[in-house]
Amino acid sequence: MRKGLFHNFKAIPAIASGSKSDAADGIEIDRKGSQGILFAINAGAVTGSGDFGVTVQESDESGSGYADAAADDVISGVPATLAANSAYQVEYIGKKRFVRLAITKAGGTSIQLGAVAILGHQHIQLP
Repeated sequence: MRKGLFHNFKAIPAIASGSKSDAADGIEIDRKGSQGILFAINAGAVTGSGDFGVTVQESDESGSGYADAAADDVISGVPATLAANSAYQVEYIGKKRFVRLAITKAGGTSIQLGAVAILGHQHIQLP
């Protein structure tokens, strides 16, 4: 039997796809049981000179205590302002159990945006 990547990764929504007109928090991701997390971000049309970005946030507790992750805990190719019709990836390598993306807005009208969290190697137990 051939084995591929299917059983090594789990994809779950991180930001529901759609038109975003304000800063907002993404969906909380519980990293328990996974070795790593990578976010795949898809930006579509930008209207009204939209100036939107994303940051990675972390917490020890579910639902509260979120703060921006330290630069040393994030591997990112995401610019401060997302470009229309682009895809980006950002990896969180910190130790916090709960992670999410946060949408930032510096100006403009709206952006079409969505993101998926890809949890890797579903066998590691976090404290």
